[in-house]
Amino acid sequence: MLTLTINGQPREVDAPADTPLLWVLRDHLNLVGTKYGCGVAQCGVCTVHVGGKPVRSCQLAVGDVGTRAVVTIEGVGNTTHGARVQQAWLEEAVPQCGYCQAGQIMSAAALLDRIPQPNDADIDAAMAGNLCRCGTYIRIRRAIKNAAAKPA
Repeated sequence: MLTLTINGQPREVDAPADTPLLWVLRDHLNLVGTKYGCGVAQCGVCTVHVGGKPVRSCQLAVGDVGTRAVVTIEGVGNTTHGARVQQAWLEEAVPQCGYCQAGQIMSAAALLDRIPQPNDADIDAAMAGNLCRCGTYIRIRRAIKNAAAKPA
C-alpha cells in the first residue's frame, strides 16, 4: 500500500511500485483528466506536477513519487498560476480537439511558477515537449502571455 498526496489530499493506493503514475491516477484513483498519449514521454499529454515540477506520468513509476506532492489537471485550478492558465485557455479559445490540453495547461502553469513573465523563448523551451496535433500553438502562446499578464 502506497500513500500519495494527490491534489492536496492523502490517497492510499494498492498498486505495484513499478506501475506508471498515469495508470494509478486513471485506473486506481479515477482521475481521468490526465490522458495517455504515446507512452514514451515524448508527447506531453500525460504531464502532471510532481514536487512542483512538470513530469510525464507515463514514465514515472508510482513508487518513485515518494513523499512529493502530485498535482493533476483536476487540482491545478486550485493554484494561482493554474487558475490563471485555465482562465486564459478559455479566453483565447485554445482547444480544438482538446486531447492534449491537460498536458499543455500543466506545462504552462509550471512555466509560470518558474518564470512569471516568460518571453517567447521561455515559452518555446517550456512547451517544446508538448505536442498538439491540431496545431493550436499560436493560441497556446497567446494564452500563456494572457495568464502571465493577469494580476496576482
